[in-house]
Amino acid sequence: GHKAMIGFLKGEPLLRLNLRLGEGTGAAIAYPLLQSAVLFMNEMASFGSASISEAVRH
Repeated sequence: GHKAMIGFLKGEPLLRLNLRLGEGTGAAIAYPLLQSAVLFMNEMASFGSASISEAVRH
């Protein structure tokens, strides 16, 4: 079902591990990746909160 839904949504899998266990192992492996991405987006400091006044150009 997952492969059909990814195809319908024209999506790409997060990980390509060629697992054939059928026990949700891919979800267990992908969960920390998704959790890290959400935490990164939600808890990353903004320029204002980090007291950065302007971009540094090199």
